[in-house]
Amino acid sequence: MAILKHIASKNADYGEAQRYLMFQYDEYTGKPILDEDGRLIPREEYYLDGINCDPFTFDMECKELNAQCRKNQNYDDIKSHHYIISFDPKDTEDGLTGERAQQLGLEYARKNFPGHQALVCTHTDGSNESGNIHVHIVINSVRKYDVERQEFMERPCDSHSGYKHHLTNDYLNYLKQEVMDLCHREHLHQVDLFAPAEKKITDREYQARRRGQKKMEERNRKMASEGITPRKTTFETQKDFLRSAIDEAAVVCASLEEFQNFLWEKYQISFKISRGRFSYLHPERNKAITGRSLGTRYEKAHLLSALEKNAKSLEDASARLPAFLFIKSDLRLVTDLQSCVKAQQSAAYARKVKLSNLQQMAKTVAYIQEHGYQSEEDLADAFQKAQAQASQMRKDLRKTEQNLKSVNEQIRYTGQYLANKSVYKQYLGSKSKKKFRQEHHSEITLYETARKMLKEHAYGGKLPSMKALKTEKENLLAQKNSQHEAYQNLRSHEKELKTVRANVAAILGKDLSRQAEQDRENTRSK
Repeated sequence: MAILKHIASKNADYGEAQRYLMFQYDEYTGKPILDEDGRLIPREEYYLDGINCDPFTFDMECKELNAQCRKNQNYDDIKSHHYIISFDPKDTEDGLTGERAQQLGLEYARKNFPGHQALVCTHTDGSNESGNIHVHIVINSVRKYDVERQEFMERPCDSHSGYKHHLTNDYLNYLKQEVMDLCHREHLHQVDLFAPAEKKITDREYQARRRGQKKMEERNRKMASEGITPRKTTFETQKDFLRSAIDEAAVVCASLEEFQNFLWEKYQISFKISRGRFSYLHPERNKAITGRSLGTRYEKAHLLSALEKNAKSLEDASARLPAFLFIKSDLRLVTDLQSCVKAQQSAAYARKVKLSNLQQMAKTVAYIQEHGYQSEEDLADAFQKAQAQASQMRKDLRKTEQNLKSVNEQIRYTGQYLANKSVYKQYLGSKSKKKFRQEHHSEITLYETARKMLKEHAYGGKLPSMKALKTEKENLLAQKNSQHEAYQNLRSHEKELKTVRANVAAILGKDLSRQAEQDRENTRSK
């Protein structure tokens, strides 16, 4: 999937852009990498062209135009605009090369930034060892030549020389559409760039995460050398902290009040609603962060839907639980003297059985009166209802056990995915992928298997987090225990009613074996 990123720069040194495009830079610090003699190290592979300028004198030509037009003379003026088109790593497997990407970048720049001095440079090394091909387009904010007015230009002056690049939301949307059209035409991987992101990661947050991760890794290496085991290995921005906490709350809470209390009691996050918008105050901040800046998963519509779904699930679960507190009685079956061999052999034992039967019959009559059964039909209906409730609860329990099994499987694959993710990143950034795959076949296979399995359970294309999975597991375990207890109660109630019916049949002199057979047939039919 190709994405478009825009950066407005106030740096008056246009040569900095040239150096970044042609030489190696540290991605964490943003500083150039020098050799032993203190000289810049050229990038291993890049393609560089200039539009309306010589690419190697881009900086001087931009400064001359600025002076001529008396623009970009102040510190706060935007001196240049930097656009980056990043192609999907899978596009390289489908035949996209650095040379072809450079031609597409030149075509895109000429069409959408006419009249501007522009540097177009393609890198094949990817960002953060991702291995994807991406095109940098750096333009001077001042237009050099008059051009024909285009549909994306809002003001008449936007087509004249000496006026600055005027980027509006409509213009940016037009540029995104151009990227999508370009990829569709070239049969490259592409997604809808207008679809709002579930997790919105800005370039600023991305860079902060990278810098924080590098510092943490350096600190952890120092701790490990001193024999101390680091507690955290993954850096988390304040927004990451909020997203993780909200994801956990959205799984377990069933109302806004419960959601608010959960965030505060467990994470000290203040939640508020202002003019219909959700916002969250990090415990180390003075200003709240809106749900919109975190992504659509953290805005009002999605969260209300999730809470409503949780509430409905609780209601459904409650509806399936028995509406009474079952207290087991001491009722026992009336013994059939005709089939009791011992009673036939001993008159004393027969008298004892008769006395016991009379006691159980009396208890049975008291039970019927206590529960308000007016006829055998009422008793039969109650028994069938108890059977149905027990059967449904057993199905619900099995479903919960299947869900728990699925979550345990996701947790296992998530651990497998995370454990081999770094090796897979190295594989994507390697020059000889075939050789690297042979050397790390097991790790790459484990990673790809885990990724494939997790995508089957992914929500909106996003892999589930370990914390959310563990929270879901805890909820399912609690639900399983509750359902198991309810099932045992329902089964005991069913057995008790079965005993009562058998005793009633004995009191009325009916054939017990025939009724038992009928009950078994009813059970099998259900």
